[in-house]
Amino acid sequence: MKNLKSYVLTAVIAVGIHTANAQSGYTSLFDGKTLKGWKILAGKAQYKVENGGITGTAVLNSGNTFLVTEKEYGDFVLELDVKTESDLTNSGIQVRSHYNAAGKNGNGLVYGRQCEIDPSNRKWTGGIYDEGRRDWLYPMELNAKAKDAWKNGQFNHIKVECIGASMKTWINSVATAYVVDTVDASGFIGLQVHAIDNQEQAGKKIFFKNIRIKTNNLKPQAFEKGVYVVNMQSNDLTDYEKADGWKLLFDGKTPVGWHSAAAATFPAKGWKVENGMISVLGANGGESTNGGDIVTDKMYGAIDMSFEFRMSRGANSGVKYFVTLDEKTKGSAIGLEYQVLDDAVHPDAKLGRDGNRTLASLYDLITAKKQERFVHPIGQWNTGRIIVYPNNHVEHYLNGIKVLEYERGSKAYRDLVAISKYKVWKDFGEAKEGHILLQDHGFDVDFRSLKIKELK
Repeated sequence: MKNLKSYVLTAVIAVGIHTANAQSGYTSLFDGKTLKGWKILAGKAQYKVENGGITGTAVLNSGNTFLVTEKEYGDFVLELDVKTESDLTNSGIQVRSHYNAAGKNGNGLVYGRQCEIDPSNRKWTGGIYDEGRRDWLYPMELNAKAKDAWKNGQFNHIKVECIGASMKTWINSVATAYVVDTVDASGFIGLQVHAIDNQEQAGKKIFFKNIRIKTNNLKPQAFEKGVYVVNMQSNDLTDYEKADGWKLLFDGKTPVGWHSAAAATFPAKGWKVENGMISVLGANGGESTNGGDIVTDKMYGAIDMSFEFRMSRGANSGVKYFVTLDEKTKGSAIGLEYQVLDDAVHPDAKLGRDGNRTLASLYDLITAKKQERFVHPIGQWNTGRIIVYPNNHVEHYLNGIKVLEYERGSKAYRDLVAISKYKVWKDFGEAKEGHILLQDHGFDVDFRSLKIKELK
């Protein structure tokens, strides 16, 4: 009798879920009983149906293993519930993804965007990773306030919206990540059991249930205000970014909004605007000896600014802020500098103190703490970000990772200035507002997607 009641209850729940899905326009991707419509790719982890859900079990010395849909999807809204057994267990939800059977030396390679599931102390669940290809697109350092949305030891609700080029994620209804990316218009959906390499992780389980998808009559869900967008469409702002106060500093076509740091017009030589880039042209490494630095027409105080840059081998340049042009110098104009440098080749990387002249550092003052995996190679694009809060707290980011922070005008800051090359300038870096500057240091460097939001 007990088994009969349990069977009836399960059947009633299944009918209820089916009815609710049908009424809301969703379709179940999992029938609750079999893995029909799914297949396992790449690694050796195990997937099986248990208690009306799918259980993935980690296997020692296996690569990443994926349970993927046999069908491919383009635009959709995906929802499901996920629980990890341990904070040692990493997982993810693949969307618009693909498979190369010959990849990874014939072991098979799944590649494509992934909504991260990370129950570790790093707390990057909801971030967007490009599995098997471009690495991290949206680390959760970019939206730190949402890092606590995931709750260990219980089922968490995940929602992923892919409409057009936009991908948005929510964890337990908290807006987590927003990426605009034209790579992959369609592909399969997959559940991941991450590779493990130690016995402590072996046998750990991940639980998936209530997997459903909506593909028709899609309307983008409103996203919480104030979330940074990784927009991979060059020199572009989404309607969401515009409504949130973002503006382009460079239109991708003209030098409008910029002029020489030494004159009222844009330099006649040494810079070019072409193919969606504003580029400084190499001149044997001389500082401001060719076209010279360029600055924004407008002056700024508290800001959130991001920019993409691509360096030539051995390059040196920088993005400066709070540039007043009051100081009279023979070389580059004075200001707080986000260093742009080929650390491996340019000698400046070994000068200064403790690496405080390396890439993304506050030049000659504070060293950027970088992991090599988050530094893109010479010839590829990197993304810098500078945030100056109204309370004078400042942060530098490189490719989505915060690499340093400081308090502008604090005793600690002034002590650093006192032992730097800037000690000769009174109240260095403490102006209420200043220009943004792109530096001519005599090397080929390209900039694009310069965007800014003034903070109040």
